Amino acid sequence: MLDESLLDSPEGLSEADHRGLLRGAAEAGARVRTAARHSAEAGIKDLKPDGRPRAVLIAGPGAAATHAADLLGTLAGAGSPVTRLAPSGVAPAAGALRWELPGWVGSVDLLLITTPDGTEPGLSLLAEQAYRRGCAVVAVAPSRSPLADAVNGSHGLFIPMATAPYDQDEPLAASAPGVLWALLTPLLALLDRTGVLAAPQDALGKVADRLDHVAERCGPAIATYSNPAKTLAAELADALPIVWTEGTSAGPAGRRFAAALAELSGTPAVVAELPEALAAHSALLAGPLAASANPDDFFRDRVEEPPALHARVVLLRDRPIGGLTAAPGARDLALSHDTPISELEPEAGGELETLAELIAITDFAAVYLALASRA
Repeated sequence: MLDESLLDSPEGLSEADHRGLLRGAAEAGARVRTAARHSAEAGIKDLKPDGRPRAVLIAGPGAAATHAADLLGTLAGAGSPVTRLAPSGVAPAAGALRWELPGWVGSVDLLLITTPDGTEPGLSLLAEQAYRRGCAVVAVAPSRSPLADAVNGSHGLFIPMATAPYDQDEPLAASAPGVLWALLTPLLALLDRTGVLAAPQDALGKVADRLDHVAERCGPAIATYSNPAKTLAAELADALPIVWTEGTSAGPAGRRFAAALAELSGTPAVVAELPEALAAHSALLAGPLAASANPDDFFRDRVEEPPALHARVVLLRDRPIGGLTAAPGARDLALSHDTPISELEPEAGGELETLAELIAITDFAAVYLALASRA
């Protein structure tokens, strides 16, 4: 059950936020600026690459590496394929994970290592393996970590992760807002320098400004009725989120939102891109999850009986290709099954800015749902 009164209590939210999730979301813009500065100090602006790498590989634990690979792959397109190296192991513990380079990796490829921990022996071994193959290595991790010692110097380029003092208070959630931007920003600057994607310094500054703007709109002091993140969190209470995305940038934002809902609040969600989502989820909306599927719910005891789980569509849109849009069809399908629909569309801007806005609002919503559901 969602405690909606907590959403409009900044003090209560602060007391419930033991992991610093709200602070991380509010400081996302500052993380981008700090990470960009760390990248410049590490020498990214002075790099003189011979050309664009044949392929970009990303290795790291948990959702942070997965989301980074998804975002970078979307922004890079087909020019230099971006592939995440999934770990193997008997447990998700730092000491149990292992990574392996594909047999084809060589001197014309680029390995990116991202981790908010830096103590994983498997990543240090991976960096050594890449070095022996002549593959360029760049790592983003906390400074003074074992990975920093393994990569820094002749084995590759190390960039200190932008951290905050409170990061050490509790174990960092892989889907935490601050973690994503601290790891992603240096990679954006690097891949801009190597010609894989376009993320110049002024674009990163605009991303930081857009994240600050979202923090002003979605902060804990802003009432629910004028706060899009709190409104979305309240709408998703006791619902199964059906996340539909439209537009190239919205895809990774929707997948991150579904992962953040699961990790932070324990809320399951399904995600798909329009227009194929209409066929993929039409049977789901016509089944027992539709709001009209249980006519007896009207007579339910609102105090003693928990509400039935019903679907709610969340439509994330960002400039559909060629101006074509499946949004009207999505609305018609949802409403024909009495399924409510929430919509988010960013303000105009560059691709990085609009992507950042969608991620930031949904990050805030996932955090609010997590905090208010556990009160």
